[in-house]
Amino acid sequence: MILLALFMLSFGVPASGETLPEWFLPLREAVYEQELTAAEIEPIYRDISAKARASLSGEAQYIMLSRCEYMMGRAYRYEERKDEAAARFGEGMAFAQKALDIRKSAEAWQMLAENLSQSCAVRSTSFAIANGLNVEKYAKNALAIDGRNAAAGIIVASRWVYAPAPFYNHNRGIEMMSAVLNESDNDKDDLFNIYSAIGYAYMQQKKNAEAKTWLLKSLEVYPTHKYVQSLIEKL
Repeated sequence: MILLALFMLSFGVPASGETLPEWFLPLREAVYEQELTAAEIEPIYRDISAKARASLSGEAQYIMLSRCEYMMGRAYRYEERKDEAAARFGEGMAFAQKALDIRKSAEAWQMLAENLSQSCAVRSTSFAIANGLNVEKYAKNALAIDGRNAAAGIIVASRWVYAPAPFYNHNRGIEMMSAVLNESDNDKDDLFNIYSAIGYAYMQQKKNAEAKTWLLKSLEVYPTHKYVQSLIEKL
């Protein structure tokens, strides 16, 4: 997991059912669509963070603020603005911890895991070594509370998909991602992450036909996602 951090329809899979408030979705969509620059996403992030402060309180507010920090951090990371990304992920972890101080919920553990995972990718190697193993630990804490938490399941499965040799196990990763797909409450971004991970795993196995099928499915979710587009171009 340390090294990981450094780094449906056609198959009868149920469609996603959004579990997030509608007013948060523009931020998520802007980040995953990858059509706006981080500077253009910043006003969306500020607006939605303000909505979270105005409309939520306590644990729910902290979790949503953690999500906002996570998304803005992702936008900075895409542009290799590591210091700014690290600051946002650090704030995301702080908000998740505040939520956990109120109640040990699956969502709070999930957000702590997601922000920490991204922090390990943009901070120093020593930070990743010291903290990387906690990513999977926190994700498993989330799953212990809610076994249908898709994002937490994806984090655990990703270890086997994205880790470098000899730590990966692509067959296991595909199997685990498929289980999350069929057994979890998947939001739109969860479906994208699952499809692209399975496609990546098949790509590493040189199974290009299977890889293309899954990568194209991920582009059905976010057609403008540049990283997946680049993977397809390599096939």
